[in-house]
Amino acid sequence: MSGFVNVALFSAPFATLTYAVPEHLAGLGLPPGLRVLVPLGRSIRAGMILSDEARPPDGVETRPLVWPLERAPLLDAAYLEMVDNLAARQMCHPGRVLGQILPAGLRQSKVVFAAPEKARLRRKTPRALLEAAPAEALALAGQWADGTMQVSGAGQTQERALRLLVDPPWPVRPGASARIALLDYLYEHGQTPLSVVAGHFGRDMGPVIRALGQLGLVEMTACDAASPDGEEYGPTLPTEPCPTQALCAPLTDEQDAAMAHLSPLVCAPGGAVRLLHGVTGSGKTRLYLELARKCLDMGRSVVLLAPEVALAGHLHRAVTEALPGATAVLSHGSLSPAAREAVFRRVAACPTPLVVVGARSALFLPVAAPGLIVMDEEHDASFKQEERLSYQAKEVAFFRARREGGLLLLGSATPDVKTYHAAQCGAAPCVVLSRRVGTSQPPEIEIVDLGQTVKAPSRRAGSGGEKPPERTAVLAQASAVALGETVARGEQAIILLNRRGYAPVLYCLDCESVLCCPDCDLAYTFHKTRQRLVCHYCGRTRDFPAPCAKCGGTHFLPLGAGSESLAEELSGILPPGTTVARLDRDSAARPGRSDEILAAFAVGESRVLVGTQMLSKGHHFPKVTLVIAADADMGRNLPDYRAAERTFQLLVQVAGRAGRGNLPGRVLIQTRNPKDPFWELVRRADYQGFFQEELRRREKWGYPPFSKLALVRISFPKDDPAGFAALADMGRVLREAAAAAGGVRVLGPAPASLPLIGGRRRYHCMIKSPDWPAIRTLFAKVRAVAPRGGEVRISLDLDPVDML
Repeated sequence: MSGFVNVALFSAPFATLTYAVPEHLAGLGLPPGLRVLVPLGRSIRAGMILSDEARPPDGVETRPLVWPLERAPLLDAAYLEMVDNLAARQMCHPGRVLGQILPAGLRQSKVVFAAPEKARLRRKTPRALLEAAPAEALALAGQWADGTMQVSGAGQTQERALRLLVDPPWPVRPGASARIALLDYLYEHGQTPLSVVAGHFGRDMGPVIRALGQLGLVEMTACDAASPDGEEYGPTLPTEPCPTQALCAPLTDEQDAAMAHLSPLVCAPGGAVRLLHGVTGSGKTRLYLELARKCLDMGRSVVLLAPEVALAGHLHRAVTEALPGATAVLSHGSLSPAAREAVFRRVAACPTPLVVVGARSALFLPVAAPGLIVMDEEHDASFKQEERLSYQAKEVAFFRARREGGLLLLGSATPDVKTYHAAQCGAAPCVVLSRRVGTSQPPEIEIVDLGQTVKAPSRRAGSGGEKPPERTAVLAQASAVALGETVARGEQAIILLNRRGYAPVLYCLDCESVLCCPDCDLAYTFHKTRQRLVCHYCGRTRDFPAPCAKCGGTHFLPLGAGSESLAEELSGILPPGTTVARLDRDSAARPGRSDEILAAFAVGESRVLVGTQMLSKGHHFPKVTLVIAADADMGRNLPDYRAAERTFQLLVQVAGRAGRGNLPGRVLIQTRNPKDPFWELVRRADYQGFFQEELRRREKWGYPPFSKLALVRISFPKDDPAGFAALADMGRVLREAAAAAGGVRVLGPAPASLPLIGGRRRYHCMIKSPDWPAIRTLFAKVRAVAPRGGEVRISLDLDPVDML
């Protein structure tokens, strides 16, 4: 053997193991960052070399490495440092991190090698390479070194995928359960490889796919059909005035001052962090583009992050229009597996500076030495991932900026309270844009009392003494009248109702009970278009109409309203011919559908846009003069210390969609408690006032930024008797360790706010500490006593975003 290397496995057990380098591979050079195949038990796994090893400890027997999967390292030293840092933060192996952030095709071990032999190519499996005789292995290594031996597979083949073409309702008979199940699956998951479809349904779906294809409901396509450059986004949408023209226009005084402050920090040695606090419409995107151009001129790459896929697509267009000579790459989780792999390989191999635009996951592309990282709408909760590998994108971006020597710019009209507190303390100095660009002015915000409304007559087609619209189940009379007047003037309106579906509750009139998901004991949401009851927590669905599961009754009453029912109601009270569009996760389930909806609204094909928080930020529609927050109380009193902050951010952001053109804007905030002082802060869009009040409240109760907060999440099957015993043991160890540590508070374990999801009981332990190491030490102790190999699951969520 010719030395040893430490390899992180991409799959369970995700361990880092030491392997010997066989003699025939010694001359190839196996540096860190290189993907390799290694034996583990009777299988062969894929992993990545993390470092050289002088020799293993005495008495440890090593196995030989099988073969490299590439000739040059896929990842550089800076990237591996980021992986190690994230693994240390989350208390997991580097292999687990790599197994989550690398595209699936780069983690596969099912590959085939092809080497020339007697004027033909001979295929070699990894097992054959492992068992090859020394002379044959040496000859193959020479062919690998000179490039005549190739590897195929690991995601490099074009697998076929299935794509939904039509939104519900579908012309399928109710008894065709297999067809309905497949359509529902594609509606929820988007374009899906055929192998995944077959694995999910556990049988051959060929006849079902062919039948749906003949109906024009689905189509087969290549997995890599989505373009890594973002060309799959069809209609062009206005995020703000044309970026190319904007770069030619002079900067405002505030923008000029901001550029003077930020420009010297681009590509700054040691890194820098700044908060760009700009009101909606103040031209933050213009500064992003100006700084990106400067960074590219300095020979460094740029990473621009947006909280949602649609916003990332719009930002990508802005970059391509404003910086036509730049290489711009779009990346997000909605790309097909093959497209994600193509983007990753392209970025890794790019020899020149480029601009990467994307959602949260784009931060893990192997961009060489980025000189500028921008996080637009930095307050958005989507920058925190809590499932699978938990991480906060701001922390990863900060590490990369500091390690690479670049500027991390956090932009928002309503910054995260912790970010703004850091700015006040000097850790991330604040640059302010207090005024909108151009002639547009901030909209007038009014508070509407939902408790004092009077039912009004029906339709209004325009002026001339016709009757105003009536109060709907959601809109107060004043809001309905304002909406009718806006439409009559030929202007547009946006209505926010942050609840999807038709009705959040379906009540059985026969047995006087609510239809609930049996796995979560929570109410089903009725989706009328799909004719389904859907659990928004575990994803379970049920056909509707169908008899009540408890009494067999068939008389039901929908209670409450969702975006689907509101759109239907408005279509009934607005003048005939007025198109009401809807934007939520359901209506935008098909790839590209959200762009179609927004494009139609942008050109005036629809006059009213109803939706959830998806429409609250980043969009620029000059004809929108009215915004209505239909139920502003929603989310205000959730059992989450961030509830007030999120509500304030959402309402100020959606209010910023009004009056962005030459016409004045008006915003109506509907609430059942208008005397709450909180609404006056919203009405004035007074971030400073809100921040001071929120900071006082958090300091009183010891919440961030005055402590480090973590949740230990514990779950087990609801019928598992061993789960409660394990819960008691872990809770005892946690409390004892906290008492011994001093200065650390532990609350719980207690049932989570949503105590049962997917048939699993859920418990939370909240930890408040002055520092992160103390929290990690406590979790290490409780994890040591957690049952192994059973159904009890335990995880640590640092700085949790979802407290439910």
